[in-house]
Amino acid sequence: MTDSTKPGPNQATVLRRMVIDPALSENLMERVLAPENLRKAWYQVKANHGAPGIDGMTSEDFPTFAREHWASIREALRDETYQPSPVRCTEIPKRHGQGRRLLGIPTVVDRIIQQAIAQVRGPIFDPEFSASSFGFRSGRSAHHAIKQIQRYSKARYRVAVDLDLAKFFDRVSHDARMARMARKVRDKAVLRLIGKYLRAGVLVGESLQPTETGVPQGSPLSPPTILPNGR
Repeated sequence: MTDSTKPGPNQATVLRRMVIDPALSENLMERVLAPENLRKAWYQVKANHGAPGIDGMTSEDFPTFAREHWASIREALRDETYQPSPVRCTEIPKRHGQGRRLLGIPTVVDRIIQQAIAQVRGPIFDPEFSASSFGFRSGRSAHHAIKQIQRYSKARYRVAVDLDLAKFFDRVSHDARMARMARKVRDKAVLRLIGKYLRAGVLVGESLQPTETGVPQGSPLSPPTILPNGR
């Protein structure tokens, strides 16, 4: 491309958004519900061997359930009448004895739907993350972070800064999160569905509690969708 044909600043911005932001011009819900995307989501949920949610259904039970009910669930998602189930919460100890945190366990059906959403939203938001961000990102893991630390060590970096936000997931603002999502995701049906997941409530013991702020850790959507501009 010659200098005379290079796009100007405004054109470059548009081209960049077209590359990293396909949700601006596509029906995101149909991409979520595409058979191949749902199949991939099911394989991922099955591979994770998660515990049952509040309905007691295991991943082994799901295929039989799906043969009878999945068509109606898909239509409910399309016409926006689907209502997610509350998340079953259990407390797990934090590392190094630093208290306990709530772990959220959605139903198998909701895990599959959330995973299907996460797979579609990944290519939209992932380009905005730092190259040094490894948590909850497709194709990245703690092993990649360790390799980067080894490279820094060989380069004779000698200072490490450890930061943590206390109870971050417990205090995330739903309104702020949805506003950030809406900058990229223009499909209102998908935004409303994510909003339903945020407000679905949690079952702690025998008590059903509303979720007015925060997101229980443990669901496919919790970290990556909360942090679309994470660093």
